[in-house]
Amino acid sequence: QVQLVESGGGSVQAGGSLRLSCLVSGVTYSSNCMGWFRQAPGKEREGVASIYGGVVTHFADSVNGRFTISLDNTKNTMYLQMNSLGPEDTAMYYCGASQRICPAGLSLSVRWYNYWGQGTQVTVSS
Repeated sequence: QVQLVESGGGSVQAGGSLRLSCLVSGVTYSSNCMGWFRQAPGKEREGVASIYGGVVTHFADSVNGRFTISLDNTKNTMYLQMNSLGPEDTAMYYCGASQRICPAGLSLSVRWYNYWGQGTQVTVSS
């Protein structure tokens, strides 16, 4: 049974940083695509970053260079380090897991993922 539990959200001023955590169970990192997504009020959920096999990563253009994604297998945890945050990053952030590999063209697609956490809120004030 796959379970994903996010934590680490909060309120921060523009220019600040946050690190989100996703405690994962029931997933084989080497063969499952995993990712972070976000959904702002009134908008669709969008992919932010994905990771496969612990090393292959993809990022949305809007966060490339500011966010990093990583896995700690010893802690069964996936992280999203977010730097240089701006008000446009305000959203509910979700971690997701897919039962499939992570092709570049689909790794940030909501439809590619089968499992979701409950979300953690990130609010950035200007």
